[in-house]
Amino acid sequence: MQEKLKEIQALALSEIEKATSSAEVEEIRVKYLGKKGELTIILRGMKDVSPEERPLVGKMVNEVKAVLEEKLEAVAKEIKGKEKNEKLANEVIDISLPGKKARLGKRHPLDLTLENMKNIFVSMGFTIEEGPEIELDRYNFEALNIPKNHPARSEQDTFYINDNLVLRTQTSPVQVRTMEKQSLPIKMISPGKVYRSDDVDATHSPIFYQMEGLVIDKGVTFADLKGTLELFAKKMFGEKVKTKFRPHHFPFTEPSAEMDATCFVCNGEGCKVCKGSGWIEILGCGMVHPEVLRNCGIDPEVYSGFAFGFGVDRMVMLKYGIDDIRLLYESDMRFLDQF
Repeated sequence: MQEKLKEIQALALSEIEKATSSAEVEEIRVKYLGKKGELTIILRGMKDVSPEERPLVGKMVNEVKAVLEEKLEAVAKEIKGKEKNEKLANEVIDISLPGKKARLGKRHPLDLTLENMKNIFVSMGFTIEEGPEIELDRYNFEALNIPKNHPARSEQDTFYINDNLVLRTQTSPVQVRTMEKQSLPIKMISPGKVYRSDDVDATHSPIFYQMEGLVIDKGVTFADLKGTLELFAKKMFGEKVKTKFRPHHFPFTEPSAEMDATCFVCNGEGCKVCKGSGWIEILGCGMVHPEVLRNCGIDPEVYSGFAFGFGVDRMVMLKYGIDDIRLLYESDMRFLDQF
C-alpha cells in the first residue's frame, strides 16, 4: 500500500507539472482528490488494511494529499496568471479605430404637436385637466346628452369592458368631471388618448389622440368661441390662415359647428390635399347644451359656455403634410428621423 501511494504521488506530480491550462489542473485534482479519485478510493479501502498498518497508511495518505494540494494550488495560480496576461494582450483596445457614436432619439411629431397646442391654450389662460382612459358610461355618454340607444353611440362604437365601463371614445368625460368638481368659472383643455373600434387605414386608427376644450362662465357667447378658435388657428398655422364655421350637429352642444381653415398646402387656392376646395376641416365646436349643464349641476339660466374638440393626429398630419396616420404609430425610424 505504501508503494502504491508513492507511485500515485509521483504520477500526480508529473501530470501537474505538464498541465498547461486551468481546465487540465482541475481534471487532475478531480482524478486524484475528487470523490471518486485515487486517494479517496484508498481511504475507502482502509477496512481491508490490517489494524497494525492502518495508522501508517492513513498518515501517508494525508501526507500525499497535502503535497498534491499544495502543488495544485501553486501551479493553478501560475497558470491563471499566464491566462490573464494572454487575455489582456488579446483584448487590447485599438484606440485608432473610430468610435461608435451613440444614436440619440428624437421627440415624436405627436408629442411635439401636442406640446405646441398645450402652450397655445395655456397662453390664453386655459388649464390642463386629465381623466381616466377607462371611463364610466355615465361620463362618456349619459352626462353628455347621449343616452342609451341614441344614434350618436353607433358613431362612437367602442371597446366595452362591461355594461358600465368603456375605453373612452373622447376626452369630453374630463369636461364633465371638471364641471362636477371645480367651482365656476371654468377654462380648461383635456388632451389625451382615446379609443374607437375603427378599422385601420390611412385616416383611421383604433387608438388616437384628442384635445378638447371647455369654457363656462356668465355671459359666454358664440363670439367668444369663434374668437378663441381663430386665435388658436393663427398661432398654430400662421397669421395668414383664414377660418370659417359651418353648421353641424353634436348631441352635447347647441348650436354646433365645424371649423374649417384654409389649406396649408395651397393657401386656399385648391389642391389634392383639400380636394380642390381650398379648405380643410379642423375641429368641431359649439355652445354647451343646456342639458349637459344641468347634468353637471350648473344652472343654464345663469351660466353658459362653449366646447370644442379636435384630433391631435389630424393636426400633426396637416402641419407636417403626412398622408397616412399609420406612420405615427409604426415606430419606423426612417420616418421619425425626419422630425
